[in-house]
Amino acid sequence: MSTLHLSLVIPVFNEEANLPELIERCLKVCEGLGRSFEIILVNDGSHDASEAIINRFAHAHPGRVIGVMLNRNYGQHAAVMAGFAQARGEFVVTLDADLQNPPEEIPRVLEPLEDGCDVVGSVRKNRQDTFFRRVSSRLINKAVQKATGVMMRDYGCMLRGYRRSIVEAMLQCHEHSTFIPVLANSFANRTAEVEVAHAERENDTSKYDIWKLINLQFDLLTSMTTFPLRLLSLLGGGIALVGFLFSFLLLGMRLFYGAAWAAEGVLTVFAVLFIFIGVQLLAMGLLGEYIGRIYEDVRARPRYFVREVVGIERDPSPAIPSVNQ
Repeated sequence: MSTLHLSLVIPVFNEEANLPELIERCLKVCEGLGRSFEIILVNDGSHDASEAIINRFAHAHPGRVIGVMLNRNYGQHAAVMAGFAQARGEFVVTLDADLQNPPEEIPRVLEPLEDGCDVVGSVRKNRQDTFFRRVSSRLINKAVQKATGVMMRDYGCMLRGYRRSIVEAMLQCHEHSTFIPVLANSFANRTAEVEVAHAERENDTSKYDIWKLINLQFDLLTSMTTFPLRLLSLLGGGIALVGFLFSFLLLGMRLFYGAAWAAEGVLTVFAVLFIFIGVQLLAMGLLGEYIGRIYEDVRARPRYFVREVVGIERDPSPAIPSVNQ
């Protein structure tokens, strides 16, 4: 299979308002590089005219614009993995379809890759998101830094670059709940970050509502570390110790002040009991998250199903399985 210089992978979900401008700007930027390239648009089960737009550009620019049509919506990271399976570039860059990360910033991501870096992240300057999104992103970035030891500042930005060896390593991983930036860093020897522009969302709203953000954070948390389980063990041991000492305190106060005082301390006992119950429920919920991940992975169902590939000028069978584990 021949190798290109650049594969640009873009997951698409209901982006009909942005797609024509996005593809035209990406073509202009990639042509300006003076190197071989392909733009892979992964239609993640869109319900609008996104598929028709991808088809139009793929037929107008065969071999340069390629459409990978998934049979339904699998989520952003699964769609990116489908694009990785199709990509054949020496360097692979991912980009959101909402135009908040301008395509004109792609050369900035390519420079460290060409200098030998394995993974290149990007930091959004003057971020044009809501206060809630900025604060939650900052907290998650800190948690990922502590868990992985890789001091990248912005794990939530989709504009990222990967060397082919890193992409191939990720394709060999078959876990279903995949957070690609963390997975890539687990294989990388050299990483870098570049600052990129960030634009306001013009034609639509974010595809991530509060519940999707919560699910994404759970995927991130449980895919990168078992530290929460250890933390719960420490927390449970600490609370048990406090409860043990508190029981001695209650016994001593009863002996010193009599039974009347002990009756007045019933509410305190209930408060402590509620704390224990809360910690137990928290622990059970977190354990359930990990057990659920094990259940999904043991079933070994495909991560996605590719219905059709358009705009390709080569035999897709070696690079694109109809299903992916």
